Amino acid sequence: MNASSAFLILALTTVPPLLAGGQVVPPAELPVPIPRTVIAALGRVEPVSEEIRIAAAISGRLAEVALDEGDPVERGQIVATLENADHRARVQAGEASVAVARAALDMVINGARPAERAEAAAAVDEAQARLDRAEREFARQRALAEKKLGSNQDLDNTLSDLDLARAGLARAGQHLAVVDAPARADEHAKAQAQLALAQAQLEEAQAVYEKSIVRSPIDGTVLRRFRHAGEQVTEMGDTPILAVGDLSRLRVRAEVDEADIALVHLGQSAYVQADAYGERRIPGRVSRVGRLMGRKNVFSDDPGERKDSRVLDVLIDLGPGTGLPAGLRVDAYLVIDAPKDKD
Repeated sequence: MNASSAFLILALTTVPPLLAGGQVVPPAELPVPIPRTVIAALGRVEPVSEEIRIAAAISGRLAEVALDEGDPVERGQIVATLENADHRARVQAGEASVAVARAALDMVINGARPAERAEAAAAVDEAQARLDRAEREFARQRALAEKKLGSNQDLDNTLSDLDLARAGLARAGQHLAVVDAPARADEHAKAQAQLALAQAQLEEAQAVYEKSIVRSPIDGTVLRRFRHAGEQVTEMGDTPILAVGDLSRLRVRAEVDEADIALVHLGQSAYVQADAYGERRIPGRVSRVGRLMGRKNVFSDDPGERKDSRVLDVLIDLGPGTGLPAGLRVDAYLVIDAPKDKD
């Protein structure tokens, strides 16, 4: 800084200001600006939950809209249903497939039925009896042949019968072993996989069917009804069915000008006024201060109001029993804390 600049700054800070006529006004007589006590901002009343617009999760035609504006609603309550006969049929088909697959797995695990096992055991006994008879007949024919009392043809026939009886007994024994044997590991794994596939397909069908039933995500009140039965809706979110909100507590979303945001803090006292309520002041307290500047969304009726100013959202919780309707435009006033006296 050069000497001339320093002199200029000194002159500006030490020379008293002049009035229009050239008269010097002593510093003690200069007008003192009156400090502001509130920050004014425009805002809108909203439910503590904000306005939640409920849409369908899949595309379809509305079969029923169960509620109307002003109706109370509970979380999980059905508020609308889409036409879903085809989805319900897929669920029923999936349930049948699961039942079939579970029965097949049980059959693999349990093996043959008791009646089948009894039948196989009886066949073994029968084959054993035939073998015993064939052995006796063969022994008799062989004795006769040794005494030269029987023919070789008869002896050959009884030997063939004996061989057939032994084969029959072996076959019956193998069948009984198969019936009594536990399932193979690959058969068991296949049956389990088929059951898991059927269950997955059922769950998929149930999920699609459930999406055709629209439920409320919160406890609250229906604020607005957008659609009626017979109208087409999509999952894109551009066709909401209802708007709901929790009106048990209200708050105001005030838009504070960027020039005033340094004076805003959590817990700050505030009040709001609305033209419809005259001079009534509704008290509140700042519960949240935004962290992102944005453009104004609430405008007054002043034609000279700037539309492009930057604002910060500040939420003001109102006391119970205010009776204000959601969406009402209000004037919000945030009380500026008085400076503390220094010791």
